[in-house]
Amino acid sequence: MIKRYEVFLKEFVLLLDALVIAGMFLLTYGLRRHLHDFYGLNLIPDRTVFASLGPLDDYVWLLLLALPVWVGMLHLMGAYRELRSKSVIPIVWTIVKAGLLSLMFFGALMYLLKLEYVSRSFVTMFVIISMIGVTTERWLLILVFHVFLRRGYFQRHFLIVGTGRRARAFIRTLRRHEEWGLRLIGLVDQDPQMIGQHIAGAPIVGTLADFPQLLKERVIDEVIFVVPRTWIARIEPAILQCELAGVRTTVSVDLFNIRFARAHPSDFDGIPLISFDTTPMDQWQLATKRLIDILISATALLILLPVFPILALLIRTSSPGPILFRQTRCGLNGRQFTLYKFRSMIADAEAKQSELAHLNELSGPVFKLTRDPRLTPIGRFLRKTSIDELPQLINILKGEMSIVGPRPPIPSEVEKYEPWQRRRLSMRPGLTGYWQVSGRNKIIDFDKWMQLDLEYIDRWSLLLDVKIILKTMPAVMFGIGAK
Repeated sequence: MIKRYEVFLKEFVLLLDALVIAGMFLLTYGLRRHLHDFYGLNLIPDRTVFASLGPLDDYVWLLLLALPVWVGMLHLMGAYRELRSKSVIPIVWTIVKAGLLSLMFFGALMYLLKLEYVSRSFVTMFVIISMIGVTTERWLLILVFHVFLRRGYFQRHFLIVGTGRRARAFIRTLRRHEEWGLRLIGLVDQDPQMIGQHIAGAPIVGTLADFPQLLKERVIDEVIFVVPRTWIARIEPAILQCELAGVRTTVSVDLFNIRFARAHPSDFDGIPLISFDTTPMDQWQLATKRLIDILISATALLILLPVFPILALLIRTSSPGPILFRQTRCGLNGRQFTLYKFRSMIADAEAKQSELAHLNELSGPVFKLTRDPRLTPIGRFLRKTSIDELPQLINILKGEMSIVGPRPPIPSEVEKYEPWQRRRLSMRPGLTGYWQVSGRNKIIDFDKWMQLDLEYIDRWSLLLDVKIILKTMPAVMFGIGAK
């Protein structure tokens, strides 16, 4: 119901933003093209800053690039979430952040590709004017929407079937969001003696037996069934009556006491289903995350390729044994893969771990030791600087890992997990993660470690990944929390 209109509104505003940005591009070009007219008025003292601008044909490619970049930055900053309920100030701040990120992107692009013919002043003017244009557009949209809402446009009349706890919670939510334009006609209960009473400020206007008459006598755009599980069989005749009358029907799927899973409708070859997801399901963001993983890992491997032989030589000369340490780890939903690291310990380190088990500094089914006697001289440096983790860029490129995510555990650790701890396997493991930037091995409580990983999964977004990457850099450079 509400979601469908929100999706339409989001697509409409996105298209409107693109049109406004395109218009601001042409406006900026016209203004910048004729700035030389102000030279004679001494309004522009330095002519070199606003040198002659090339023909529009030279800048068309920039417009085609600017549209997805600008809209993408707006989406990344959350400009298309809950459009109806946003006030002007948060909108302005969101647009400013998106504009600054777009300006940084264009600046980096022109520097890397050495696009000398592209006017820097034009790009700066375009971003600033676009911010003003998009802000004005959003302000006008809010103004027009509220005027139309006060005059009765965009309103939908609906009836709620149910008077229990879930129905009351549903009504309270609607009261908090008048901007949705939903007008509650009343409630329907199964007890005739309840007619005329009020629940959460809403009147009970009839029973399930009165349903055909209610649909006939009242203006109803939609009927929402917010009922207990035991009512499912009872409401079927009412749903069929709505179908015959052509009235949209929505059934609340809040039938189970789910704590953190998110429910969404789906289907399997026409069979309607309700899915409960505990992990992020935004396919565009997930695809972007994977694309970033590929670009970063491939670029880093190319840059570090000359360094790897030097590291290999140091490892080989410091102690006998292989250069790479290979270990079976658990990835997405328990998939096993071979993790690669530069060897930082003696060759038979795993066999000697049981001898040091009593010195373990972490709780739970993991083993960490600050002054591990199995470390080689060069290995201690590799661990401190996290250089030993660099071969995992290969795992990332192969799709077994991601740049950011929970660290991949070994199978023997997973076997000891409690049921709630297994949820950390529901996202692809990462080279760095929430745990690393929250203290790394300074966190000695295993449950706290797990809770941080689950918090990352619940809060995940591309922006959160960027923040973790930025926080990882100083943690690695200064060896904060490393063991």
